[in-house]
Amino acid sequence: MNENTDNIQKLTELAKQVADVISGYGHVRVISHNDADGITSAAIICQALHRNNTRFHVTIVSRLDESIVDMVNSTVPEGDLVLFCDMGCGQSDLIEKVSQDVVIIDHHQPVGKSPAKTVINPHMVGIDGAIHLSASGTTYVVARQMKETNIDLAGLAIAGAVGDKQLFESANRIILDEALENNIISIRKGLKVGSGDIADVLEYTSEPYLDITGDRQKINAFLDILDIHGEIGTMSADNLKKLTSAIALKLTKNASPEAVDAAIGDIYILDREIVQNSYDLVAILNTCGKLDKSELALSLCMKDASVADEARALSIDFQRSVVSDIKRAEGMLKQGKNMWYLDAKNIESTGIIASTVVRYIYPDQPFVAINEVDDIVKVSARGTHALIADGLDLSYAMREGAEAIGGSGGGHNIASGAAIPKGKSEEFISIVDNIIGEQLGTQQETRKS
Repeated sequence: MNENTDNIQKLTELAKQVADVISGYGHVRVISHNDADGITSAAIICQALHRNNTRFHVTIVSRLDESIVDMVNSTVPEGDLVLFCDMGCGQSDLIEKVSQDVVIIDHHQPVGKSPAKTVINPHMVGIDGAIHLSASGTTYVVARQMKETNIDLAGLAIAGAVGDKQLFESANRIILDEALENNIISIRKGLKVGSGDIADVLEYTSEPYLDITGDRQKINAFLDILDIHGEIGTMSADNLKKLTSAIALKLTKNASPEAVDAAIGDIYILDREIVQNSYDLVAILNTCGKLDKSELALSLCMKDASVADEARALSIDFQRSVVSDIKRAEGMLKQGKNMWYLDAKNIESTGIIASTVVRYIYPDQPFVAINEVDDIVKVSARGTHALIADGLDLSYAMREGAEAIGGSGGGHNIASGAAIPKGKSEEFISIVDNIIGEQLGTQQETRKS
């Protein structure tokens, strides 16, 4: 048995233990994160609970903090189970304050000893949760142990992994192969974007982010040169190849090597879901989470077709606003000693902006986006797989940097976040910049600001 197979076996055994604990309760309070991975995690476990005749109540939240703990303690009856998805492993101090029994299904780097009744996390069995198994994938493994027929939920696990920009290797590959073998999903090759008219998609999609993104005049000129128009889904193989080659050429000028792989290749079609293009579904779920419309997202993942049109319309409008924010942010970027950063006010989608900058604009250094809204200062940090290989750990950098100034942070080595006190942004940037320099061994003088 090789190391990878052994790790998968350990994960399955742990999932069985977690499934048995969950099945011992008559009512489960589910709390999950508001991004695509968190929402698909919630949808997977809620469907598994429903099929198990277990009552549940689900809430989607932007982060786990004291207010969530207070809400749980004041609304969840004694004897019920509280199940945290896509959060909890880095917040043992908060989990300790929950009065009821707690189960955690997470994929973020664990910090400290968890007070939860039971925990499942790929990191616990030697699987990298940042790139090889998402929260939705971990939740799916638990659901499969609850009932084998829950295999039809594999498409949601694939969507969650796509949403977290994971690699389909290791545990993710096993879920993918299982889904393919059982006709849960199918694959086609091409540009990894949602469905629709190619000109529209290039105008409002930030993945991939090109020098023509958001500019209809430039997009039309680009497509005219290629003599390509119309719906992506009905495009001929020759035109699709011509289009992807032209976009790959654009990407190689500035983008990270992994950005090309992220933009062109296998497109996962979720044959059992209402929205079948995984990139459409991910965009919709992220949009609904950002706009506090998580009920739409959950309904869609639980096979309610009546909300599809509203959700799609919201998603397209939101993606247009994101592209506008990225273009506005481009003129505000600053370079520290070891990272690029943005220190802004009232700018939305800092996580998407951070991902876009580090993938497509400045891939040689990590990127940190700080956004002050009212009295809240949120931080999103992103890296690349190449930077991780060189020693980058943004989870550590965010946690240490935030705690040093009275905030909190954490996440993955490649994608992390923080919440910091107002007026502390410059101090935070300086601390994080130094930590990143130590990790990468690239301490140097500030070159540009």
